[in-house]
This record gives sequence, C-alpha cells and structure tokens, in this order.
Amino acid sequence: MKIGEMARVTSTRVETVRYYEQIGLLPPPARTAGNYRAYDEDHLARLSFIRRARDLGFSLDAVRELLDLANDRIADCAAVDALASQHLADIDRKMVDLARLRERLASLIDSCAGGVITDCRILEALEPGAPSGSTASRGERDA
Repeated sequence: MKIGEMARVTSTRVETVRYYEQIGLLPPPARTAGNYRAYDEDHLARLSFIRRARDLGFSLDAVRELLDLANDRIADCAAVDALASQHLADIDRKMVDLARLRERLASLIDSCAGGVITDCRILEALEPGAPSGSTASRGERDA
C-alpha cells in the first residue's frame, strides 16, 4: 500500500508518517520500481498502534517504549502498567492545573463589569507588572 492510503486508513497525515519513519518509530518500507514507499500490514498495524497511543496522549518517547515492550510478548506487563500509571498521574496533574487556570479565568471574567476598555479587568490582569492570577480591582491594588 502507498503512503497516502496508509495515512488515510489510520487518519494520519502523510507528513506524520514520514516523520515517524525519520525518527525510527516506523521501519523504512520497501520501495517499488518507481521508488514509491510500499507499506505492508505490519506497517499498518504499527502505525495504528502509534496513532492509538498518541490519541491517548502518550509522548513519542513513551510510544517508543510501549512499542519496544509490545515486541516482547512473554515479558511481564508491569513495565507497561508503570508507564500507563505514570501517564495517568501526569494527566491528573494537568487536570488540577487546568482547573486552577479555569478558576482564575472565570474569576477574571466575573470581575468584568462591562464599560470601556480602560476599565477592563481582564486586560488589566494581562498587563506587565500585574500580579499573577490577580483579579483585584485597580483600587484594591493601589491601596
């Protein structure tokens, strides 16, 4: 199968397939007489694996590690569990950070009383020198 077909089947951009080859996640395919890449079912299965792992948010390094682990079919899956657990912990930390970010932004939006741009609390909070995460009004900060 040609690169375009494999990309289409896996919902992956052609450039991404080439990149995965370049960094060694996908082995180089055979070439046709016309010098086109000729992918086989193993390439398709590997790219599908990579795509699913990336859809779950695994980094390229983690995908590489998962691929290496997947090649050793009789090994204990504790390493896979550890990798997935670490990724889950990272997701949980990001969710906490995002929740804090959401609270700060919601507070900024709530502090907006409308009016003119010079009185905009959201823009004021973005100005250089504004306290990080601050939603205090101009008068409260000047006091």
